[in-house]
Amino acid sequence: MSDAPVLVPILGDQLTRDLASIRGRTKDDTVILMMEVWDEATYVKHHKQKIVLIFSAMRHFAEELRDAGWTVDYVKLDAKNNAGSFTGEVARAVEEYGPRAIHVVEPGEWRLREDFDQWADKFPCEVQILPDDRFISTQAEFDTWADDRKELRMEYFYRDMRRKTGLLMDGDKPEGGEWNYDSENRKPPKEGLSAPERPKFEPDAVTQEVIKLVEERFSDHFGSLEKFRWPVTRDEAEEAADAFFAERIECFGPYQDAMVAGEDDLFHSMLSTSINIGLLDPLELCQRAEKAYRDGKAPINSVEGFIRQIIGWREYVRRFYWNQMPHLQQANMLNAQRGLPEFYWTGETDMACLADSIRSTRENAHAHHIQRLMVLGNFALLAGLNPRDVQDWYLVVYADAYEWVELPNVAAMILYADGGKLASKPYAASGNYINKMSNYCSGCKYSPAKKTGEGACPFNPLYWHFMDRHRDRLEKNGRIGRIFSTWDRMGEEKQQDYLQSAEAFLETLVPASDGWARMD
Repeated sequence: MSDAPVLVPILGDQLTRDLASIRGRTKDDTVILMMEVWDEATYVKHHKQKIVLIFSAMRHFAEELRDAGWTVDYVKLDAKNNAGSFTGEVARAVEEYGPRAIHVVEPGEWRLREDFDQWADKFPCEVQILPDDRFISTQAEFDTWADDRKELRMEYFYRDMRRKTGLLMDGDKPEGGEWNYDSENRKPPKEGLSAPERPKFEPDAVTQEVIKLVEERFSDHFGSLEKFRWPVTRDEAEEAADAFFAERIECFGPYQDAMVAGEDDLFHSMLSTSINIGLLDPLELCQRAEKAYRDGKAPINSVEGFIRQIIGWREYVRRFYWNQMPHLQQANMLNAQRGLPEFYWTGETDMACLADSIRSTRENAHAHHIQRLMVLGNFALLAGLNPRDVQDWYLVVYADAYEWVELPNVAAMILYADGGKLASKPYAASGNYINKMSNYCSGCKYSPAKKTGEGACPFNPLYWHFMDRHRDRLEKNGRIGRIFSTWDRMGEEKQQDYLQSAEAFLETLVPASDGWARMD
C-alpha cells in the first residue's frame, strides 16, 4: 500500500487550486477524480446555463490541473456515458487505482454529506472528509455564537466577521463610524439609468461542446442557452472582477436595490457564479473593494454593501444552513399550501415586474437580489406558495444556486417559514414598494395607485390578505405589528374589498404542471 496513491475527488463547486484536499500533496502519488454526474444534474432539473457553467468550468479546471502536472481522472457525461452518482464513480476509481486513502473536501449540501459519511464503511481505505476552509468563518464559531440565541440576526454575525478580517475597521471601530450603510443604498432608479455592460465571454470550443451536450441531453430543462456568456475559467472570472472594480462599484451601493426593465445587470458585480464554484476567492474580492475605498475610487456605502454581501450574508447563510439542517427543508411555519403558479416557469403574466424578472431568469439564469426577494419572493410570500415548491424553483433557475445558499434565503428570509429565526419580520410589501424602486409599473396593465378591484396592482390586496390571515402571529412582531392599527381603521367594508379582490386574483392562478422542477 505504500506505493498506492491518494484519491482526491473534487466536486463541481470546488474548482480552487488551493483546495484543502490537494494543498501540500505531491503530484506523483495523487489521483484527482472529477465527475460529471447525472444524478447531480437532474436531482432537480437545473437551468441549462447552470449545467453548462459547471461542466465547462470543470473541464477547463481539469486541463489547468493537468497542465500543472497533476494526474486527473475525468469522467465526462456524454451520449455513451451516464455516470450515476459520486459514490458510484468513487467506487469505480477505488477499484481501478487501489488508493491507500481518499481525501475529499466536505460538500456544501446536506444530502451529499450524508452520502460521503458512508464512504468509510464502503471502501477498503482510509477516508478523510476535510473542512472547506475557503470560508472565513467556521461552523464551530457560528454554532457557538448561535447557541444561546433565539434569533440569529446576520448583522451581529457580520460585525464579528468584520473584526475577524479587519475589513473596513479603524482599530476596534468600524470605518466611518457605522457598521452598516444600507440606508444610503436605496436610491430608486432615475430616468434613463443604465450601467456599463459587464464582460461577456464567447463560448470557446470546450464550452461549445458542453452546450451541445446540454441541448441534446437536457432539452426539457428550464432556460435558454442563447445568451450563455458566464466566465468559465479563472482568467475570465478575474477579468469580470477587474471590470466591476473599474467600472461599476462606485454606483453599486446607491442603486443595488433598483430595478429597471431590460437592464438585467445594472451595477451588480455578477461574480456570485464564479465565487460559488471556486474560481474567485471571496476574501480577496473584499480586500480589493476595501482598497478601492482607501484609494478614493469608491464610496464607503458601495464598498461596505459589497463586503457585507460576502463576509456578512454569504458566510452567514452557509453556517445558518448547516446549523438548521435538516429540519429547515420542512419548515412551513405559516402553513403555506398553494402550488407554484405556471407563470413562474413560462413568464406569461400581465404583472410587468414578475414577467421581466422571470424573463431575465430564463435568459440569463440570473436575477438580482431585489428581484429575487421583493418581486418573485414577495409574491410567493403573499400568495402563500408552498415552501418546497418555491425552494425547488429557486434551486433550479439560478446559476449561482446551491442548496446551502438557496434554502436559507428562500425558506427563512423570503417565506418566513422558520418563524423568524433568521429574519426579524416577513419581507412583505405592496405595489408601492415596487413602484418606488423600479420603472416596471409605468408599463404594466395594473396600477399601484389602485388598491382593489379591476386594474389594481395584485400586490396591494394580496398584502392585506396576507396580513389578515396571519394576524395572530404578526401582530406580536415589534417591527410589523403596528400595521394592524392601519388595517383596523379601514373599517369592515374596505377590509372586505381588499380580501375579496385578493381572493378573486388568487382564483386566476394556474398551478404549474408536473415535471418542471423534478424528473417525472
